[in-house]
Amino acid sequence: MKLLLRKKYLLVIAVLIASVFIFTFSTRRHSVDYNTEIKPLLNKKCITCHGGVKRQSGFSLLFRADALAKNESGKPAIIPGDPEHSELVRRLNLKDPEERMPYKHPPLTKEEIGLLKQWIKEGAKWGDHWAYVPVEKISVPGNGGWFSNLFGKSSWGNNDIDQFIYKKLDEEDLEPSPEASKATLLRRVSLDLVGMPASPSLSNNFLSRKNENAGYEVLVDSLLNSPHFGERWAAMWMDLARYADTKGYERDDARSVWRYRDWLINAFNSGMPYDQFLTEQLAGDLLPDPSDAQYIATAFHRNTMTNDEGGTDNEEFRVAAVIDRVNTTWETLMGTTFSCVQCHSHPYDPFRHDEYYKFMAFFNNTRDEDTYDEYPLLREYHQQDSSKFVQLKNWLQQNAPGRTREITYFLKTGEPTINSLVADSLTNSALTDTKWLVLRKQAIARIKSVDLTDHSQLMVRFKSWNNAGKWTIHLDKADGPVLTAINVADSKGSWKIAYADIPPTQGHHDLYFTYSNAKLKTIEETGIQFDWFYFTDPFPGKEKPGYDSAWKYFNDLLYAKQVTFTSIMAENPTGMFRPTNVFERGNWLMKGAAVQADVPHTLNPMPANAPRNRLGLAMWVTDKRNPLTARTIVNRIWEQFFGQGIAETLEDLGTQGIQPTHQQLLDHLAWKLMNEYNWNLKKLMKEIVMSATYRQDSKVSQKIIEKDPFNKLYARGPRVRLSAEQIRDQALSVSGLISENMLGPSVFPYQPGGIWMSPWNGATWQKSPGPDQYRRALYTYWKRSAPYPSNITFDGPSREGCSARRIRTNTPLQALVTLNDSVYTEAAQNFAYRMRDADKTIKGQINKGYEMIFYTSISLEKLAVLEKLYNEALTRFKKDDTKMRLMAGKKEGKQNAETAALVVVAAAMMNLDEFITKN
Repeated sequence: MKLLLRKKYLLVIAVLIASVFIFTFSTRRHSVDYNTEIKPLLNKKCITCHGGVKRQSGFSLLFRADALAKNESGKPAIIPGDPEHSELVRRLNLKDPEERMPYKHPPLTKEEIGLLKQWIKEGAKWGDHWAYVPVEKISVPGNGGWFSNLFGKSSWGNNDIDQFIYKKLDEEDLEPSPEASKATLLRRVSLDLVGMPASPSLSNNFLSRKNENAGYEVLVDSLLNSPHFGERWAAMWMDLARYADTKGYERDDARSVWRYRDWLINAFNSGMPYDQFLTEQLAGDLLPDPSDAQYIATAFHRNTMTNDEGGTDNEEFRVAAVIDRVNTTWETLMGTTFSCVQCHSHPYDPFRHDEYYKFMAFFNNTRDEDTYDEYPLLREYHQQDSSKFVQLKNWLQQNAPGRTREITYFLKTGEPTINSLVADSLTNSALTDTKWLVLRKQAIARIKSVDLTDHSQLMVRFKSWNNAGKWTIHLDKADGPVLTAINVADSKGSWKIAYADIPPTQGHHDLYFTYSNAKLKTIEETGIQFDWFYFTDPFPGKEKPGYDSAWKYFNDLLYAKQVTFTSIMAENPTGMFRPTNVFERGNWLMKGAAVQADVPHTLNPMPANAPRNRLGLAMWVTDKRNPLTARTIVNRIWEQFFGQGIAETLEDLGTQGIQPTHQQLLDHLAWKLMNEYNWNLKKLMKEIVMSATYRQDSKVSQKIIEKDPFNKLYARGPRVRLSAEQIRDQALSVSGLISENMLGPSVFPYQPGGIWMSPWNGATWQKSPGPDQYRRALYTYWKRSAPYPSNITFDGPSREGCSARRIRTNTPLQALVTLNDSVYTEAAQNFAYRMRDADKTIKGQINKGYEMIFYTSISLEKLAVLEKLYNEALTRFKKDDTKMRLMAGKKEGKQNAETAALVVVAAAMMNLDEFITKN
């Protein structure tokens, strides 16, 4: 009785409070919201003529200061508080089509004009787009006090995520779906976290547990700690990092960058905090005493393309690489389309044209210059050479501590050298194939503005022919004072390193090279070819014990052959600083005002202690005040689990992107990632996959189809087409073929001849021997101009640039791949062998095979269909021995009609919709 009375009292209170709310909000004047009402209207009707690209009549609506300023007519178009005297309102109401705005477009409706008038009357207040506002702590629905607990908190759910989801479902009169079966959850979470089916021991342990929730958490923790976790998430990041094993463009020659893929795998597996993950990729080389791994991390921005084609302008493609780094940084790390600001202020978002180049200045001072050898390179020494490097470093620390970092840095990175391809003012000399400087008889060449301060030795890497000759360096003009002259030995066409002492010289000077060689018979013959020049000082410690061994180790390491090279980032020293200018209309040849490194003023400022280089930029990107970084990665991870982001346009969280379906949830998870999880992505992933939202059954009801056909409200579990890598890895896994070897160089699984076209060097695809051809898909060699065919068919990118998300398709070509590609045919054969070994009857074999894939018994209807397929195939193969042998494969003891028929069934099972889809 008391409980009944209490419920009645609560109902009365609720009615009274609701009445007060209704009265309050119905009598309060509506205030116009810029972000939700004005900005979309301006973007749709006005911004194309009055924004960042066009500023007709000098009027722009991109920034408030521009919108309120006087335009070409001498009048301000908007006068806050005075719509009647605002030119904007007057022009919207004119009848003359030559005067009325929008020009040559349908007029605004009375309601739209009224909205703009009201906005101006209220002061024409601007507002910040949600994505550019710092992330703040969000109250979880139902956790806001007694009232919200009484009426807002749902009993459904496992964590905070579910409260946000349920609130929106309740508003739309929808109910969440029941939890999916254990078998479905096992396959779903395995594919999501490690990218392939869980191991038999892990799956059996989960399926046999009676305490389902505890068992599921054990499963999730095991998958998060699996070494294959790093492989799955590295594959995702490789799209963003535009990872490829080739350089791109016309020649698309090979590139050694696989150690960066290893770094990604290890970083994800170790649970490296996301802020550190980004910092090392942006500026690992600028950290104090960086490790090899931190250097390798910077290959993130050396995945830009390099143009090896003869006759190209190296500076043009160096600039193109820098621009790509700017655009990739914004799209990958901050979910923003920044590329259009290269040519003009952003048409829709608050970024000005010059801010693009201020940001570009962070990247413009790096050493890479579109060189053929992809300098700078990290040199990782092997075997005895590695021991020599350690001994040399120890000797230097004891005998020449002031030179240790300089010398070891040079041995590890080859920097800071001057690449010969920067030479100009060429007389009877050339940049051969635009890659190296060559000197001929009576040659002259120049290298501009070289800092000679405090240097007394020159090291040069060269090739020479025809008994070499004499090479002379002059200061500031071709017949100027001689800096040094070298009688060069004949290297017989092999790269050698020479040393020359130079007198003390201060400041920057132009260096002019001249060359003479009496052995050259014609003026066209080449005498010497240069790779790089390094101005330094002689090797130190000549009077110290062990000098001879140290000097020998130094030279041995310069010529070491057992070395792994990885393209990395390196910064110009002070004497080689590269200035940055605004490009007029984005044209790199039209340089405008000089700018200094800085970030857009509408976002968070640079941290107080941040240097104006890439390390300072990394500090800005990972600053908790940055509104974009945490939101972007949370949105990206959510998309990987649910098939779409909370904000669908992963590449554009700006005003032209699709509005988030659950903005408060996105902000809540972003805040937790930074402040509670300390940027730990594994903790974020665990919260998502442990949620009741994620664990729902994916079946749809008629009501869900009508109200939410694309599952944007999450009234059911995710049902998503698997990625190219996941489909291949799953096929290899269930067949038992998969090699679980990790890390190392890329591999070459089976591919028909004729896919590769490399006429300039005749390179061909050579299939990897043994188990390497069955390694996971992320290890497959990635040639930009001819990507692995099945990857492309299943929506893999070419990786010429950053790919923020893959747009999934469903085409007949995909079925042709899984039915006919040799990889899938061989997988079907081995899967059939496993099925035959698992049971004696055909019904039992089919059921066992289905259980191997889906962890549950097959339905009687599906079993009947597949058994019929088996019997039809068996009849045909008994009549055709040749086709039987082709289908059954070459394994001894398996070449019979029964095996061949089961291969057909296995292939059919691996082409089921539920096989290529995550349910």
